[in-house]
Amino acid sequence: MLYATQLRPGMVIKFGNELFSIFKTEHRTPGNLRGFVQAKMRNLRSGAMIEHRFSSEDRVEKAQLDEHEMEYLYDDGEFYYFMNTENFEQMHFTQDLLGDAVHYLAPQLKVTVEFHEGKPISVELPPSVDLTVVETEPGLKGASVSNVTKPAKLESGLVVQVPPFINAGERIRVSTAEGTYQERA
Repeated sequence: MLYATQLRPGMVIKFGNELFSIFKTEHRTPGNLRGFVQAKMRNLRSGAMIEHRFSSEDRVEKAQLDEHEMEYLYDDGEFYYFMNTENFEQMHFTQDLLGDAVHYLAPQLKVTVEFHEGKPISVELPPSVDLTVVETEPGLKGASVSNVTKPAKLESGLVVQVPPFINAGERIRVSTAEGTYQERA
């Protein structure tokens, strides 16, 4: 158990028999009133965002999570298959669990999967991934210094804006936090 004042973004807590991921916290002490913590959190089961006001003295239970490194193998249209890198056990996840992470999955990509009581609850991607451009307009010779961009479709189906010198078949590095082009891989 920890005090509400110790809540930080990214923590997973048990609140009302549900698991919530802390999105944002703000500690307030209005005038001569008692201090409180305003927390914005996401329900990990339903995905709904809620705000709750905790008293500074309130105690919350931090969820015990197990983290396992897993390697992405493939998808069959319905499920996404991963292999535990320690015991080589294979599991499949739905797109509901993975969310936007499906746009960054490429074979042999290593991710961290968080489990609570044996059930997977979230997938943490690396800061950037290398993906192959499958479709874009032809590149322009000598167009190296410019703020002009063009759309490029990647092997995972994600469309990002790239510089004009990038061609189909090239591998590029994409930020998983913002979904933007970083550099050639």
